[in-house]
Amino acid sequence: MNLRLGVRGESCFLFQYMTQFEYEITKHSAVEFSKLVYFCSDQGECNVEDLPSDQLRVLRDILNERGGEGWELTQVLVGKDGVVAFWKRAI
Repeated sequence: MNLRLGVRGESCFLFQYMTQFEYEITKHSAVEFSKLVYFCSDQGECNVEDLPSDQLRVLRDILNERGGEGWELTQVLVGKDGVVAFWKRAI
């Protein structure tokens, strides 16, 4: 919750308001992310074990770029066919 100062006539008052958000969902094919985030077995089990440090830097750069635009990564769904990322930012 946040507080705002309101003015009505000669009166001042504080009121609470909830921050509003906008959301964005991005889809990325496995081809697009094949060098970046995850490794999947033939059974579709994915993990980030043994991820090379250069790929971690690429991921960090993407997160920092989106974060610089005010977006917060809230969820990632990873599968053998690709990645779905859920982002939010305050409006």
